[in-house]
Amino acid sequence: MFQALTNASVRMVQRYLPDAFLFAVILTFIVFVAGIAVNGKTPMEMVNFWGNGFWGLLSFTMQMVLILVTGHALAATEVCKKGLRAIASLAQTPGRAIVLVTLVSCVANWINWGFGLVISALLARELAKRVEKVDYRLLVASAYGGFVVWHGGLAGSVPLTIATENHSLQDVIGIIPTSETMFSPMNLTILFAIIVILPLVNRMMLPAEKDRIIYHVVDHEETAAAAASTADENTPAVKMENSRVISYLISAIGFVYVIAYFAKNGFKLNLDIVSLTFMFLGIFLHGTPRKYLDAMGEAIKTTTGIVVQFPFYAGIIGMMTASGLAASISQWFISISTPTTFPLFTFWSAGLVNIFIPSGGGQWAVQGPIMLPVATELGVSHAKVAMAIAWGDAWTNLIQPFWALPVLAVAGLGARDIMGYCLMMLFVTGAIISLGFLLF
Repeated sequence: MFQALTNASVRMVQRYLPDAFLFAVILTFIVFVAGIAVNGKTPMEMVNFWGNGFWGLLSFTMQMVLILVTGHALAATEVCKKGLRAIASLAQTPGRAIVLVTLVSCVANWINWGFGLVISALLARELAKRVEKVDYRLLVASAYGGFVVWHGGLAGSVPLTIATENHSLQDVIGIIPTSETMFSPMNLTILFAIIVILPLVNRMMLPAEKDRIIYHVVDHEETAAAAASTADENTPAVKMENSRVISYLISAIGFVYVIAYFAKNGFKLNLDIVSLTFMFLGIFLHGTPRKYLDAMGEAIKTTTGIVVQFPFYAGIIGMMTASGLAASISQWFISISTPTTFPLFTFWSAGLVNIFIPSGGGQWAVQGPIMLPVATELGVSHAKVAMAIAWGDAWTNLIQPFWALPVLAVAGLGARDIMGYCLMMLFVTGAIISLGFLLF
């Protein structure tokens, strides 16, 4: 029965889900019309909200581009290739490959979501090369599926924000330590359940051998290296481009900064420090500036979807927040809640809002000020409600192509190829998380 449901989900998505760019455009139309119909805004107001927000994710877009290309270039080094091969060698069958990539994805995304997205996608590519008859679509979907745990992990923006002095809602909820959020019994139980159950669920979705889609992954980096310029190597310019000394000296500066950062801040990861670490490790391990630039030039080709689509999501976020539509969704869930169901409905409402505002920080800015004062009135734990927003934000990322773009870029697939499997993961993880909020 489960396999039949999976097959139906895959067929439905293949038939009806448009390209990820068109998905963003359709969401734009939906929010535009909803802002007029639900919140009484004029068409011109909605156009202004959209335009004012359109460039709101520029810095974040650049961060995502950098983490993708620096991670991709780092993986092209011989040392990292050997590491990925060693991990991939643990799986000799298609079923084991699915389980392995799901486990690695969950653990890596629990540590840091930027790190997890890149590493799991690269591992999926390596497994596709090593394991015969593994379905590449499910392999990549499994690599992305572990992303669902990120907001309950070490880099979760909501629990880290409310544990920081002078956060925006300190007057309402005070400072809430991570022992009550990401390290609470409820959160650890949900995490443990997902890390145990999700790999098994993904394994159960493996299609019959006759129905599997097998991809032959090509190492573009090797192709690029073979086609590299054969200019006169005796010129000063070419000698500098192929100088190991230059690479090692600039890498040393980067490493000193990274060591100093961790000495001062502890093991606190963010996009900037992950990208910087990837970059200087890549420069060092490639050995020469020329080799690193060739690898980066190849990697940058994978960023088209991010550059084109993220501004449209920024426009959607602008409409959702400025029109009050996100607040209206939250208020509706509040109106049907009781003290017992409030955390659960907060989680569901956050999941719905996240489809239109796929940003942890942006969603917290919209829902936090609405949900937490209500939690005070109902006598519900602020920490629990904050984690409900966090988990809702992470949950529906499984069917939101926004966050899948880096993984799809590395894998060379489209959203249609994986979202049927991700839809099944959505139902399973949604049940686990919902049960967690009810039991605790």
